[in-house]
Amino acid sequence: MHVLRSGTLIEQLVPRIDFSDAADSRDAAIVRDLVLVIAGVVLVALCAQIVIPWHPVPLTGQTFAVLLVGGLYGMVRATITLAAYFAIGLLGIGVFADGNSGWDYIQGPTGGYLVGFIVAAGLIGFMAERGLDRKVVPMIGALLIATAIIYLLGAWWLAEWELPSTGERFGWSAAYTSGVEPFILGDLAKLAAVAGLFPAGWKIAEKLGLYSKKPDDPSPGVV
Repeated sequence: MHVLRSGTLIEQLVPRIDFSDAADSRDAAIVRDLVLVIAGVVLVALCAQIVIPWHPVPLTGQTFAVLLVGGLYGMVRATITLAAYFAIGLLGIGVFADGNSGWDYIQGPTGGYLVGFIVAAGLIGFMAERGLDRKVVPMIGALLIATAIIYLLGAWWLAEWELPSTGERFGWSAAYTSGVEPFILGDLAKLAAVAGLFPAGWKIAEKLGLYSKKPDDPSPGVV
């Protein structure tokens, strides 16, 4: 039995155990990934309950959790985690903002953001797997792209949303002023925090002996 560390930061912190028996190694990997997915869903659900009321889309801590999970988990695991979060909420468990859940909520003004979380987490995971999480500036660029995807899908969905009172579409202008503009400053702060956490995490992992740089590995830092 030996420990395998590779890929994203979570692989250094929660490495895969390789047993001499292939079946045991596979079972251990499945259990580890299942625990990580559950932990990621719980994190996003908890951050969704950090709410500043705003109509029609509340300001929450979800974006921070989504970006963090994406960078930690890598593309496949992050996508599965956010898809599981979406599915659990769809099934009626109150993991969305203010404990909301169900198809009626997803059909409402916030559905596009929830779909955007899945895409954004996978994209950040893809970029982290290629070493962009080792330095602040490249990570900021990756996080900006992912956040823009959340805004695009969220605003598109919101623009197409029909107002219950009139049956008219919300419209692109209103979608921007209500569903994008109020979020920008807060999301930039979340983005900066996440971008700084990853290089710091890699440095800590290296000092703790959890990670040994290869000659071609980028050094964690600013640029």
